[in-house]
Amino acid sequence: MARRSLAGGATAGAVSRVRFAPSSNNLLVSSWDSGLRLYDADAGTLRFKAETEAALLDCCFEDESAALVCGSDGSVRRYDFGSGAQDTVGLHGDMVACIEFSQMTGQVVTGSLDKKLQFWDMKKRSVNPSSTITLDSDVASLSICGMYILAAVARNVYFYDIRNLTGPVREKDCPLEYHIRCLQASPEWNGYVAGSVDGVVALKYLDCGTDGDTGYAFRCHPNSRNGRSDLVSINCIAVHPCKKTFLTGDDEGYTIAWDAQSKKKLLVLPSYSGSVASMAYNHSGQLLAVAPNYYQEVDKVVEKHHIFIETVENLKGKSRLV
Repeated sequence: MARRSLAGGATAGAVSRVRFAPSSNNLLVSSWDSGLRLYDADAGTLRFKAETEAALLDCCFEDESAALVCGSDGSVRRYDFGSGAQDTVGLHGDMVACIEFSQMTGQVVTGSLDKKLQFWDMKKRSVNPSSTITLDSDVASLSICGMYILAAVARNVYFYDIRNLTGPVREKDCPLEYHIRCLQASPEWNGYVAGSVDGVVALKYLDCGTDGDTGYAFRCHPNSRNGRSDLVSINCIAVHPCKKTFLTGDDEGYTIAWDAQSKKKLLVLPSYSGSVASMAYNHSGQLLAVAPNYYQEVDKVVEKHHIFIETVENLKGKSRLV
């Protein structure tokens, strides 16, 4: 892996999410300083910037020309990169923690601390949600897998068919003992990876197949002692877009690559000095964006919140991080 800092990529506040564009190396960044930024990850230049009154907790691409964001004020907004125009998509009754956009159905999906999943049809352009699902607890993370939306709520993962929201596709799945912090689905595997606040990761398949393999769970912090990981939270997961591998980022600055099929550790990247808040692969899996965050401590100089780009280097006959 070759690491470089994204030029001009420092933000005044901690990063909440990084996302690569669907088909380019443009990188979208939302942060707690109320800023939305779009970078050219190849050139390292800032292409777009917008500021809001609320902290931005998540972001995603609608397409290459527009972004969707959600904020601490309960708002869901759309930004057009070309014109700079912004529109309010909808509102929640509390902070909106996560957002996804379905390319297949043209719907925005949001999860909030008001215990609701809400859906907006972008074709209708109405601030009133087309569907609302009330859950038992706050929605911590969302991920889309084809026509399905997966929602992490406490220790559970709920599955919904975006085309028919009358009820869950299946009963809630409870893969972990502690609350789920992050969730990432993979259409390629037809499954998902979830990380918990106590440092455990679970990989689950949506279709067990003929061998009945439902998945597995393991502790992934490199300094685990006596089978425990000292409650080091898994903050983010990045699934490779083309291969059956994934990365975990935790609260102590570790980023680790795993082979989902062989269930083996592939590589531990040089650790970051801050908590790994968000990671994202680009569309080809050749670039990885990592956003470590640094927190104020007494009598300590706080580092700037930089975004790093890791370049995947293939070794002869073997991929070091695939």
